Amino acid sequence: MNITEYMEQVGRQARAASRAMARADGATRNRALGLIADAIERDAAVLRAANQLDLDAARAAGMAPAMLDRLALSEQAIATMVAGLRQIVSLPDPIGEISNMKSRPSGIQVGQMRVPLGVIGIIYEARPNVTVDAAGLCIKSGNATILRGGSEAIHCNRALAALVKEGLAGAGLPADGVQVVDTTDRAAVGALITMPQYVDVIVPRGGKGLIARLMAEATVPMIKHLDGICHVYIDAKADLQKALDIAYNAKCHRYGTCNTMETLLVARAIAPTVLPALAKRYLTQQVELRADAEAHAILEGYPHLARATEEDWATEYLAPILAVRVVDGIDAAMEHINTWSSKHTEAIVTEDYSDALRFLREVDSASVMVNASTRFADGFEYGLGAEIGISNDKLHARGPVGLEGLTSLKYVVFGHGEVRK
Repeated sequence: MNITEYMEQVGRQARAASRAMARADGATRNRALGLIADAIERDAAVLRAANQLDLDAARAAGMAPAMLDRLALSEQAIATMVAGLRQIVSLPDPIGEISNMKSRPSGIQVGQMRVPLGVIGIIYEARPNVTVDAAGLCIKSGNATILRGGSEAIHCNRALAALVKEGLAGAGLPADGVQVVDTTDRAAVGALITMPQYVDVIVPRGGKGLIARLMAEATVPMIKHLDGICHVYIDAKADLQKALDIAYNAKCHRYGTCNTMETLLVARAIAPTVLPALAKRYLTQQVELRADAEAHAILEGYPHLARATEEDWATEYLAPILAVRVVDGIDAAMEHINTWSSKHTEAIVTEDYSDALRFLREVDSASVMVNASTRFADGFEYGLGAEIGISNDKLHARGPVGLEGLTSLKYVVFGHGEVRK
């Protein structure tokens, strides 16, 4: 069987399974999630061994440290996957919920019912935890899913897929409700994104190259984000300790994530105090600072200092590199953000209530924060249980995509024999 035939078969199986997934009641879907969580806890050692095979191959191939960090499945990562599944179980079941009921003059009642999207194709690189996060959210929201993980995580993804299928079968749901594409051939991606007869939406999670390819080739609608160029703006009225803690955490907590700060903006009035103090912290992690002229003058003597170019404002580093700019104040900060941001996540550090509200209203990004690290822009941290991805788009979902982002609304009408006159 060639790749096209194989993917057609996967698509047909997913479409058939999607009907059973949509019919299943909430208790059945929750039981499947609980069984998957139990199986992951039981087989944690097996998963770590499979992940080690992937890590060994990735290191031999010269994979970058940030990507190795994404690929690694630590004990904490396994525990987080299990906790995410159990949090999803605890969430209200969105399927079948009827809202916005209104009585019309004709006598009919009109409302909206939340329903699954159908079949969701998910394409991702390096992160094996996405296999479980995505499967869990799709099961809870009554969707079938086709998962195409990166070749670098194939051993771990296969092991996780077996546990997911075990949980589905144990709950009486179709095993094809979640399918992991069992080939590393890139042609499988081309087939998956051009099967609108089987797939209702594609969710890509990967680098710019993958997203650009899908934007050019896909005939299936996508929920996507291209870059994670996130900003923290330290306002003139910021609390210094909060500013230092947030700006350090937003950059140094993890480098290889899309919610990591890539550009720091500091109000001119506070820059001479904030920047040297932050530089001391960044030095402990050997962070390179690419500064504009004013910030460069303040930071003179810092050992990892370079002049920022326009390209730095448009770069997602995913590395210990940070662009730094001094701005007049909140208006200049918001102008910079709305010009250079990828519309993912931005934060302001301030004690000024008016500035905080202006930032929330006027910054056009999927997540906007006051006095918090950008690293919180995450489905688990937002209480979604997990996320299937983050959308920078405004349609059909925005920000971390959880259960509601994997559903749609259809109109439902209740009548009493009314006919239109």
